[in-house]
Amino acid sequence: MRNLTWRQIAVILGCVLTLATLAVGIYGLVRGPQSAESTPGPPPPGELEAIPEEATPVVTLKDRALPHTNDPITYSRAVASSLFDWDTSLGFLPTDYTAAVLADADPSGEESPGLIADVATYLPTVDQWLDLGAMEVRQTIEVDDAYVPDSWTAAVQQAHGHLRPGTTAVTVTGTRHRSGVWNGENAESSHPVAFTVFVACEPSFDRCRVLRLSQLDNPLR
Repeated sequence: MRNLTWRQIAVILGCVLTLATLAVGIYGLVRGPQSAESTPGPPPPGELEAIPEEATPVVTLKDRALPHTNDPITYSRAVASSLFDWDTSLGFLPTDYTAAVLADADPSGEESPGLIADVATYLPTVDQWLDLGAMEVRQTIEVDDAYVPDSWTAAVQQAHGHLRPGTTAVTVTGTRHRSGVWNGENAESSHPVAFTVFVACEPSFDRCRVLRLSQLDNPLR
């Protein structure tokens, strides 16, 4: 943040905040209409007409970009979905799922190294990912609430104007759902999660941007 380093912010928040510092189209083969001149006639008797195979749909992550909004609550909910909604069976890696959040990092670059470390703790490592992929593990998050915690007001006051204007902390709570195949049987699990997203919106930026993430399950209250 512009005049206040992350270490200084951590001191301001005191015991209420511990931040992570460890590195952690469908496409279809669409065939256009043929002209009358190029339309083939019926095959000779006894000649079998080849039946085209259906194109296999390809899943992309192009629609995972974070919304362009100045509402920190809406934005933080989208960050939660971007980090927690993934499928190990689709052929992507963890970095493919974190790309949308990192692409919306602080444009100045001041907080980018810390955000990269934060984000890495929210998804499995590559080795873990490959193990989960063998079990076709899929994860989603059901967001229960997103709010500005009471402790953030005190933090802003103690910062004495050194925080970047428009900086807000939003705590997100919800339930992480996982499903997969274990020993040939479908399996499911659910676990509560909570974390805080630090965002900066207007007037610092024309829309909200991700600054940092709290340690998972250690949010501001």
